[in-house]
Amino acid sequence: MQTENTIQSVRDILKPTRGAGRIIGLVPTMGALHIGHISLIQAAKEQTDFVVVSIFVNPTQFGPLEDFDNYPRPIDKDIQICEQNGVDLVFAPSVNEMYPAKNITWVEVEKLTEPLCGRSRPGHFRGVATVCTKLFNIVQPDIAFFGQKDAQQAVVIKRMVADLNMPLKIVVCPTVREADGLAVSSRNKYLSQEERKDAPLIYQSLSSAEKLIKSGQRQPEKIIEEVKTVIGRSNLLQIEYIEIVDAETLERITRLSGRILIAVAVKFGSARLIDNILVDAS
Repeated sequence: MQTENTIQSVRDILKPTRGAGRIIGLVPTMGALHIGHISLIQAAKEQTDFVVVSIFVNPTQFGPLEDFDNYPRPIDKDIQICEQNGVDLVFAPSVNEMYPAKNITWVEVEKLTEPLCGRSRPGHFRGVATVCTKLFNIVQPDIAFFGQKDAQQAVVIKRMVADLNMPLKIVVCPTVREADGLAVSSRNKYLSQEERKDAPLIYQSLSSAEKLIKSGQRQPEKIIEEVKTVIGRSNLLQIEYIEIVDAETLERITRLSGRILIAVAVKFGSARLIDNILVDAS
């Protein structure tokens, strides 16, 4: 496995790989790798010939009051995890490497970035879309792998790639969960022992909503009320949003039909966690 920190060195390594006709896979990450990231690496190993993992805590997707400075950066451990899981190349650039001058060029995806997390995180998806475009231009992967836990991000990136005619495929892999149902996240480390004990209520609320739908309930209000009730069993969780939207357009729906996304965001003090499920309501 090779580890590189510069854009030019990555391009130099990948040029003969691409020239040999090998399929290149990219797993973009912000590091603090966990079993969710490993599942993406495994998918990349299965579907491509050469796996690149980027490790970059992207400052442009953090708001001024968010956790950029405190975001975990265990780079040595991350590199070890990549090596153990058969990654071919790790790209771990500095902020100066990715943004050598004040950025004045941005990639913005309209409409899809406005609901859900977009309401409370203005500019977040502009940063995500811009850094992913940079990574796609640097690595030029054939396939890039994202996790379903970040559902809105996946929808935004898929649409960006389609609208800009980028020559790559986006694969969205299932959310990986702890034994008690909590979606694996780098930010789970922020939870106190008591908060961690209550955190599984997030997924329990989504599972309860899915059961209601499968039993025939088609009114979003009833389902949202069930999610609120389950999350409300803990006085530590503060609901930021509960939304039922079309899985492709992310638009709110008045009556459930087709493929829908039920998404929630909650806060435990300074920690913010998101989760979602996809449900076929046809």
